[in-house]
Amino acid sequence: MSTPPVAPAGARPAPRWQDVAGRARPVHRVRHECRACGAPTLKRFLSLGEQPLANAFLRGPEDVASEPRFPLDVYCCTTCALVQLADVIDPEVLFAEYIYLTGTSTTIAAHNRQYAASVVRELSLTPDDLVVEVASNDGSLLRCFRDLGVRVLGVEPARNIAAEAVRQGIPTEVRFFDAGAGAAVRASHGRARAVIGNNVLAHVDDTAGFLRGCADLIDADGGVVVEVPYAREMLQGTEYDTVYHEHLCYFSVTALARLAERVGLGIRRVDEVPVHGGSIRVWFGKGIAHAEQPRAMMREETENGVSTLAAWEAFAERTAENRRALRQLLEELRAAGKTVAGYGAPAKGNTLLNYCQVDTGLVPFTVDRNPLKVGTLTPGMHLPVRPVEALREEPVDYVLILAWNFADEIMTQLQFHRERGGRFIVPIPMPRIV
Repeated sequence: MSTPPVAPAGARPAPRWQDVAGRARPVHRVRHECRACGAPTLKRFLSLGEQPLANAFLRGPEDVASEPRFPLDVYCCTTCALVQLADVIDPEVLFAEYIYLTGTSTTIAAHNRQYAASVVRELSLTPDDLVVEVASNDGSLLRCFRDLGVRVLGVEPARNIAAEAVRQGIPTEVRFFDAGAGAAVRASHGRARAVIGNNVLAHVDDTAGFLRGCADLIDADGGVVVEVPYAREMLQGTEYDTVYHEHLCYFSVTALARLAERVGLGIRRVDEVPVHGGSIRVWFGKGIAHAEQPRAMMREETENGVSTLAAWEAFAERTAENRRALRQLLEELRAAGKTVAGYGAPAKGNTLLNYCQVDTGLVPFTVDRNPLKVGTLTPGMHLPVRPVEALREEPVDYVLILAWNFADEIMTQLQFHRERGGRFIVPIPMPRIV
């Protein structure tokens, strides 16, 4: 199969109003100004083509005909350096019923325990203090705070996922968090010592309003702690598959600092953490200037070109080269009679599969530990998602690790695959055989 052309970077696409799942109201619009600074200075540097929603798994072949696709293009604001999408999908479509669970990875479980202990220690939290997590998913992180003796509250818009958190004993409000939500939650539950936003800020269209809501919820000596994938790591590691419609922003410290200044927050500290291909945990406080450590990171970003359009244009060139190399590798393996299956059905994997046009002719199926995904078809390329045990029952020569940010954990789980001579393909930053 030849790789279809991708529209070259150029003018911003026109809005395309479209219904999804019988909804009467439009679900897609296009921004023309930066989320962080409001300037109309967005420059497109990468087009990944029209793609389905990365977490819109299909129940079966009958869903294929009605599967919507939207432009997946990436822009850089030449005023404040925020990397972002201009195409915005209605969050009710993206998140009201969700399929991603935070509690299925042992790597994330260990990360969450460390995360909670760090916040409790840094803010000297006591049993009287309240921790609120926005976009709390199934409550996995809040359970770590609860186990440390701290009061917790989740705020989660996905009804099905919030119900699971409640079953696990985590009180959870089912709602989206926006500029007015902080005051509303404060009125019903009191002020929080800490508001946690773990991999959610990138999902928010009104980023300034979201942070303002967080600031309204904490007390004077409290903290807002957000964790986001780091744009520097994305840039240097050619992590283009972290781009999907849910991820509206890709943050550098520089862009976050400018955003915080708009809402009366300052950055106390930035921790680099290894999850999700390289992330940053950013500690904000009310009414304070940015500390020296984050200012030093901003200077380093300037020196390394993280804030320049030219650096992101070079990223786009490497992205195209990754696609060419991955398709060539998979086609050569197929020609040699080798078999390949995927491991993982993450959102990022669906961006990669669709951009590279990796269908069931190259990878007949993938496996995943998330029971909500098993038995479905991946968006766009329609790979069947099977349980991990399928790799024992149907041995393959190669496993393509779509959840490459958990590659070490996955290869440890699949020791049986290694023992019978199987090998692994890690696709990012460039495809390599392990």
